[in-house]
This record gives sequence, structure tokens and C-alpha cells, in this order.
Amino acid sequence: MARRKKIYEGKAKILYEGPEPGTIVQYFKDDATAFNNKKKATLEGKGVLNNRISEFVMVNLGRMGVPTHFIRRLNMREQLCREVEIIPVEVICRNVAAGSICQRLGIEEGEPLPRSIVEFCYKNDALGDPLVAEEHVTAFSWATTQELDDIISLTLRINDFLSGMFAAVGIRLVDFKLEFGRLYEGDMVRTVLADEISPDSCRLWDIETNEKLDKDRFRRDLGNVTEAYAEVARRLGIMRETQRAANDESDL
Repeated sequence: MARRKKIYEGKAKILYEGPEPGTIVQYFKDDATAFNNKKKATLEGKGVLNNRISEFVMVNLGRMGVPTHFIRRLNMREQLCREVEIIPVEVICRNVAAGSICQRLGIEEGEPLPRSIVEFCYKNDALGDPLVAEEHVTAFSWATTQELDDIISLTLRINDFLSGMFAAVGIRLVDFKLEFGRLYEGDMVRTVLADEISPDSCRLWDIETNEKLDKDRFRRDLGNVTEAYAEVARRLGIMRETQRAANDESDL
């Protein structure tokens, strides 16, 4: 991996040049951060779990016709992806009140929302990824009106699919964050889902107990973070292979 050219390193992933033009390798780290990087820790095995969970989600979304940057998983921590131009807007889809919307609007955590709500944040760590309106996105040319329409449509489709997928294994999809990118194919440009979908980017609660199975366990010092991620993988039917991968890694 040292021989690869690093393109970018974020809080939880590193991007390297891919083996072919137009590809990148996405490496999942064990690092955990919260509150705009003010809280940090290393959680052994988190990257392995997020890699497998995100692969599972991306593959199934692709089968449903949702365009993504994902090509295939390379190993326990890496994915081969198409290189895209990231649109500098984080998209948040909310089904149940949790996190910042409770603080902003005085809603009690756990209250079902009247309908799914799509919000946007400007991707800028220095500013703390501020909440923005659709008008900001188009006025500052972060995305065109057509791209924004595509993003909203894809987000709602993804929400419908993920809500059903998780509900089938006893998990409530409270909210989640997405990133999108521009995929250039000759003279054509497509808006595709990028980044990852994992317990790092979703709020996932047990339907019966409301036990948190996501990054809030780290944010709120609840403990057993990787165990909760592993429970998500187990319920989705991918835990056995993930555990074998993690064991193989520990033997190296």
C-alpha cells in the first residue's frame, strides 16, 4: 500500500489511485471521530465491518437500479470504486427525530417525523458542515438544479430500500447521510452515489428496544461500538465472512 499514491485522507477512509484509469481504492480505517473531529479513538475492526456492510448495501442498491461508484470489494479493508467528482454537499435523510434536528427544533428524540425529510449540509470541516437550503446549493453552483433533483430522487429511493431492508432484520433506519458525485463517461455526466453507507453514516436502532447500533454509541460513550456494528452485520447475514476476515487480519 506504501507504493500507491494517496489522493486523500479523511476521518475514516483513505483514497488511493486505482489500478486502472478512472478508478480509486477506498481504504477503511479503524479511526472513529465525532463532533467535528474533537473526539477521536481507534476501534479495532471497525474498518473491516464498515467495508463489508457498505459493500452489501452498495451491491443491493445497484441491483435496484441506483447508480453508485462501487465496483467491487478487494479485501477486508479496501474497495475498488469509480473515480468521481464529489459534489460538496452532504445529504441527510431523516425518518425519526434524532441528533441535531432535536436540538434545532425542540423535537423529542425518537418521535417519528410526519414524512421523510431531506436536508443539506455544505461539506466544509472548517465551518462545521453547516446546514444549507436548496437555494444555497444552486446559487453557489455546488450542484445544478437538475443534479439536485436527481440527488433528492435518489435519496428517497435509497431511503425506501434501506428502510425495508433494515426493518426486515429488526432495525429501524432513523436517519442517514449520503454523498454524491459526478461520474464522467465521455461526453456524459451522471450523478451517482459515492462514499459509504454503514453504521458510521446511519442511525440504526433495534425496533423492539431502541438500542443504538451505530456511531451514537461512540458519540455518547455507550461502549461496545464495534460489537454493535457486528450485530448489524450479523443481522444482514454477512457477519460470518466478516469475522473470518477479521480473524485472518489478526493472524498477520
